[in-house]
Amino acid sequence: MTAHPYDLAPEPLGYDAVLLASFGGPEGQDDVIPFLRNVTRGRGVPEERLEEVAHHYRAHGGVSPINAQNRALKAALEAELARRGLDLPVIWGNRNWDPYFPDALRAARDAGHRRLLALVTAAYTSYSGVGQYLEDFDTALDETGLRDELEIAKIREYFDHPGFIAPFAEGVRDALDRIAAEKPGASTHVLFVTHSIPTAAAAASGPEFGEGGAYVAQHLAAAEAVLREAGTTDAAWSLVYQSRSGAPQIPWLEPDVNDAIDGLAASGVDALVIVPLGFVSDHMEVVWDLDTEAIETAEGHGILAIRVPTPGTHPAFIAGLVDLIVERLEDVPVEERPHLTDLGPWPDLPSQGAGAPAVLAR
Repeated sequence: MTAHPYDLAPEPLGYDAVLLASFGGPEGQDDVIPFLRNVTRGRGVPEERLEEVAHHYRAHGGVSPINAQNRALKAALEAELARRGLDLPVIWGNRNWDPYFPDALRAARDAGHRRLLALVTAAYTSYSGVGQYLEDFDTALDETGLRDELEIAKIREYFDHPGFIAPFAEGVRDALDRIAAEKPGASTHVLFVTHSIPTAAAAASGPEFGEGGAYVAQHLAAAEAVLREAGTTDAAWSLVYQSRSGAPQIPWLEPDVNDAIDGLAASGVDALVIVPLGFVSDHMEVVWDLDTEAIETAEGHGILAIRVPTPGTHPAFIAGLVDLIVERLEDVPVEERPHLTDLGPWPDLPSQGAGAPAVLAR
């Protein structure tokens, strides 16, 4: 197994609530620009650029799907926890929109909870998916004055957990079957898509994992696991990126999904399976960047393109997330933790709060 930059953090038992931690999104036209200002705070993004992005949300009534999906995820987790006889409430908090993390921590404290397990809706290692959430928790503990009262432990990244991989594998099988029925003999390519990040940020996620750091290594390993679980390891496939933002002179991970589709069309590919491997639910960057822009690019070339569903509230995904919760409750030994790649199981991180200083990670 590849060595990790940190070891499993020994934690005493006794967690008493789950903090469902997510990105947040606008819930009406008046929310769109304030939300985008929250997302880009401190980055000097001009208002005109915010307006360019805002039309993605405005085309959907100013409402991001992510909040409804997190409400459904929260309800599904609560139901699965109850089914297993686990008395753990799920408290939802967001980085960029209501309910914000400080409100979630106050609600936890007021309900008598002291030790929270944070389940983040990001499966991979990166600053935005790990380090920034830890900073958010740290800031919220200070803002609320609850550092000495609450402890927050983040559940490990689950990019190769069977519960995360299974819905994608099912979707790939279904898509390939549909292509075989609708376009027999098609030259088919599987595109695994994730959010682009600056190449420097990718490298910083774990330089010991090679070019692209842990972020790219985890996605490549997860893609191979999906194809293996789908029973189609001989499929032609590649990892591509979407939703690039920021200054044009800063290098980001490439190729962009639309550029990749153009290139595949030129090589004779006439059917695509688009797998949103970097996402846990069908939020705006999936329904716009993939369902709108990427599908339009494919159709412009006469390519049959099928977008695989994200895990969402798939029963296997929900069961897998609760397995991850139980893993921490019962302090399951590392050798018994489920994983489908040689990179896993990814380690835990030390907890924050209860008087401890902040512990940040890549």
